[in-house]
Amino acid sequence: MFTLDSETQNVLLSHLMGRTEARVLDAAKVCCERWGIEKVTIDDIAAAAGVSRATLYRMFPGGKDVLFDALRVRELEDFFTRLTGHLQGVDDLEELLVRTVVFATQDLRSDDHLAIMLASEPGATLSQLTVDGLPRIIRMASLFIVPFVEPYLGRHTSGLLVDVLSRLVISYFLAPSEHIDLGVEESARFFIRTHVLPTFSHHTGTPVSTSPVSTSPTTTGAF
Repeated sequence: MFTLDSETQNVLLSHLMGRTEARVLDAAKVCCERWGIEKVTIDDIAAAAGVSRATLYRMFPGGKDVLFDALRVRELEDFFTRLTGHLQGVDDLEELLVRTVVFATQDLRSDDHLAIMLASEPGATLSQLTVDGLPRIIRMASLFIVPFVEPYLGRHTSGLLVDVLSRLVISYFLAPSEHIDLGVEESARFFIRTHVLPTFSHHTGTPVSTSPVSTSPTTTGAF
């Protein structure tokens, strides 16, 4: 069974949010865009949210660090909720994986907040996508996506596959390739069909997709 770390779990449980908490997190997001993570203060966020400093500390004991942690978890939960909504009704593993990487890549590219933070606070933002934040991203991805993949590969292999896909999407987002574009369905499908599915077939001993295999790429975005 996949579980979240206790810190993330506590944030999720304690912030099944009321309107005030959500308003504070929205204000924190705006303040980060305006002043940056390092410069923004609790007073800035409280003023933007229309709450007192004392109220903010009651909602987020520990202050700024806990508040930003809650914001990150909320953003991940929102992202994966939208993603899994896009996967409902899919009954083919290849299609499931293609939809996952295409949606995730396009969503990352269209995220205005992320673009602002990468431009204004590249170090802190990259850290949340890599060294500091990647373990949490993978745990959340496992929690949301493994149930869709498990019927095809089993629990353990599904976890491995989601781990790999998470790393691939983030890697290609941060360092785009001339040959692979995971945000383009045709290119993503060729990559999944040619490189991902065969690799994970070895874990089950049988092919994991019945889709016909293309012998050559059909877009310049694929191999």
